[in-house]
Amino acid sequence: MRKLTFGMNVSLDGYIAGPGGDLGWSVPSDELFQWWSDRVAATELSLYGRRLWEAMSSHWPTADQQPGVTPAEVEYARRWRDMPKVLFSSTVGTVDWNTRLCTGDAVPEITRLKAEDGGPMDIAGATLAAAAMRAGLIDEYVLVTAPVLVGGGTPFFTALDNWVNLDLVETRTFPDGLLLTRYQTRR
Repeated sequence: MRKLTFGMNVSLDGYIAGPGGDLGWSVPSDELFQWWSDRVAATELSLYGRRLWEAMSSHWPTADQQPGVTPAEVEYARRWRDMPKVLFSSTVGTVDWNTRLCTGDAVPEITRLKAEDGGPMDIAGATLAAAAMRAGLIDEYVLVTAPVLVGGGTPFFTALDNWVNLDLVETRTFPDGLLLTRYQTRR
């Protein structure tokens, strides 16, 4: 059975994007960018919701061809393009960059993917992750908490019907006061 992880940069008050989708507070240091890039390299399959997919697919497929690109960005772009992805959307018509489109209910498909043999999966996008959270499908949560209060926006966690007990399995600090915490779901 595959492990499913939900990980994002998050503000101290719990948001992955500020009001209006503002991400200006979450620009990673070189060290944190490399950590996220290594995470992409270790992920066998990434599950995307539409909004995050549109943001990522509008930049990373050609990011390595832009002027002034860093070696780390070249590496991340390659890793992102090569990583198998599933996009869950009923409004996107076509996909590219090693991506499969799933237009049906996400929860049964994620359940099926988790039951397969294979390596780790990441889930990306607040709405998609919320559905998986409510269904009890997420095995691990990775939060990189920035020392900023944004006051609103897109929350990392959704409202749940039941408690989810977690075990802390890792902490790490990054430059500028960012704190990584990794939790496994207690089953």
